[in-house]
Amino acid sequence: MSVVCGVILLVFEVLGMVEALIHFMNMHTSHDYKVPDVPKDRFPHIDVYISTYSEEPELLYKTINGCKNMDYPDKSKVHIYLCDDNRRPEMEELAKKMGVNYLKRANNIGAKAGNLNHALANSTSPYVVTFDADMIPQKRFLMQLVPYLVDAEMKNEGKKEEDKVKIGFIQSPQNFYNPDLFQFNLFSENRIPNEQDYFYKDIQAARTKSNSVIYGGSNTIIAREALESIGGFYTEAITEDFATGILIQRAGFVCLGTSDPLASGLSPTDIPNLIQQRIRWGRGVIATGRKMHIYTAKDLSLSQKMNYWASIWYWYSPVKRLVYMISPILYAVFGFTIFKCTLPQVLAFWLPMYLTSNLALSQLSGNVRSNKWTGIYETIMFPYMLLPIVLETFGITLKKFKVTAKSQLSGKQHYELYMIPFLLLIALSLFGIFRCVAVIFDSSSFGPGVVLFWMIMNLYYMVMAVLFIDGRVAYRRTERIPLEVPCTFTVDGEEIQGTTVDISEEGLSVQFDKPYYINEEAMVPVSLNWENCDTNVLTKLVYVKRNKNTWRYAMEIIDYKESYNDWLNLVFNRIPPLPSEIIKDSGSYDDILLNTKKRLDPPTFQKRIYPRVLLNYDATVLGEGESKVRVKNFNYACVNLAIAKGPKKMMIKLFDDVIFDCTFQFKSRGENCIYTINNMQEIIKDKEKYHKFLDFVVENNAIARGEAKAEQIEKNRMIKEYEKKRLIVFDEMNYV
Repeated sequence: MSVVCGVILLVFEVLGMVEALIHFMNMHTSHDYKVPDVPKDRFPHIDVYISTYSEEPELLYKTINGCKNMDYPDKSKVHIYLCDDNRRPEMEELAKKMGVNYLKRANNIGAKAGNLNHALANSTSPYVVTFDADMIPQKRFLMQLVPYLVDAEMKNEGKKEEDKVKIGFIQSPQNFYNPDLFQFNLFSENRIPNEQDYFYKDIQAARTKSNSVIYGGSNTIIAREALESIGGFYTEAITEDFATGILIQRAGFVCLGTSDPLASGLSPTDIPNLIQQRIRWGRGVIATGRKMHIYTAKDLSLSQKMNYWASIWYWYSPVKRLVYMISPILYAVFGFTIFKCTLPQVLAFWLPMYLTSNLALSQLSGNVRSNKWTGIYETIMFPYMLLPIVLETFGITLKKFKVTAKSQLSGKQHYELYMIPFLLLIALSLFGIFRCVAVIFDSSSFGPGVVLFWMIMNLYYMVMAVLFIDGRVAYRRTERIPLEVPCTFTVDGEEIQGTTVDISEEGLSVQFDKPYYINEEAMVPVSLNWENCDTNVLTKLVYVKRNKNTWRYAMEIIDYKESYNDWLNLVFNRIPPLPSEIIKDSGSYDDILLNTKKRLDPPTFQKRIYPRVLLNYDATVLGEGESKVRVKNFNYACVNLAIAKGPKKMMIKLFDDVIFDCTFQFKSRGENCIYTINNMQEIIKDKEKYHKFLDFVVENNAIARGEAKAEQIEKNRMIKEYEKKRLIVFDEMNYV
């Protein structure tokens, strides 16, 4: 048993070494190809295929709108087709409403590939673009990719057929505007890039030089000539894109991978759909490799075969991860000796490899991927993919597949049963760690320390997997996109100038330099001008938040009027703001601490409707024997006064003729009382008085905040001084 397990471990280590060698050879000389400058009148006709089966009309609307918004020298040359493989009346109605072509067929033979072949037979342009139903292109999509095709055509003019270099397809990255589940469930959407980024933005571009770029099924321009030469999209695989790309390259066409994200879609938002997607990809790639006879194909070069072997071997990571998880457990728990080595041998051979591979991956990937995060990804997926991958290896193939559901979710999903494999392995690992520590103490030898380190590292991966499955509550229905655009609010007939902080499909937040009053029930028109496009929407106030000396107003869109399409372009015509590299690759302990703390801390929600303005201003109380009262802060509805007990009614003069008519409401903490401002609306409606009042509160807020900051600095200084004296006394007591 020990020998068998040791041989299996050795085999996986050797194959992993070969995979790493291929990967580092690709990445070592990776570079992007500059977009050629070509005449605009040479831009050809383009067919755009949007394939759909069961996706919601709202999702397709955004994709079609993005396609219609794409720039092109002559837009009459861009022909958009909604390829509906489910024959739904609402899809036909959507296509009619959006002014695009609608295609359906009598059956579903060949699934997605058959759907695309049907579109190919019903269109004529020399190039076709394929988009998944959720992939929304940016305006510049065609202008960034078509020049490569035009440039190749121009260079081929006058050459013999055998001397021409023909482009088969250009694959741009599949990007995502929502955090993937790894980012979201592990509270890392601000720390790490999407798990797919490294493949689509780096590896694909690197594979260009070996002409082994993988066709990803979406965000791709394909030459009709290339498709016709292979008989259309390949229909005998569940990963028709992977197979079609290989056939195009085998037919002698050159394929290009770019790293510039030009379209963004929706990443799976629940664990079952994520698992289903990865199982389909893994089984499809393995089955396609078998059907394509990659290793014996005479029309593939050695470098192409090596890269496609690496693509197939990648999907054996569940088996590899099982071997790496079980090997130390077999030794520590069951006593099987999988390998023998001393601590000096580990330090001499394994440690340099471990450190240099980490450094190489970080450097060559541009800090997009690390071995730690690769281990986390593979550990999370391996229990669910293990059996399907093994079955596919032995030819027990998956004939049909379900479309990955793409929808935004809210609330928390419960998948506790998915934790069972990890909980069992965690229990075995903890027992094994205990035994390793006992052996080290009993034998006074650090030999088992190698296995101990291995098991602790595996334990970390499994704990992160449990935290991933535990999930996270999704409060937002749509994603916020940081964007600074000048905007105009119309409040009570008066225009207010501000700047957007972020926007989403359903709202926006705006920053003002003054704490303006906006009635929570009012419908507020907002206009934005961006890229020569005027967008007008009707909004309602959600909350107000102070941000240093400015105020942020969050607004919900109630009515898009006639600007819905323009608003979608405003939101999606950009690269999503998620990290493009690992921002802070913290330690393992910090990762677990962060996730634990986030789960234990209750969420806080901003509910303040009116701006709360700090004043700390001594105002005059009108009446017999005028006196002073400190106005600590106010929020248009109420004012906070620094008095222990006051009269039921008060008239407070701030300056000139601005007077608060106040009524006692309740006693607050400490020596403070809250009063309702009865005449606030009168002040607001008098525009001259209102703007004087705004200038007054802005000035005094800045003074008050400066004083508060100074007080806090002095308080911190005194605390540090006290701690310093206390430590001196403590040291002297110890000395005595």
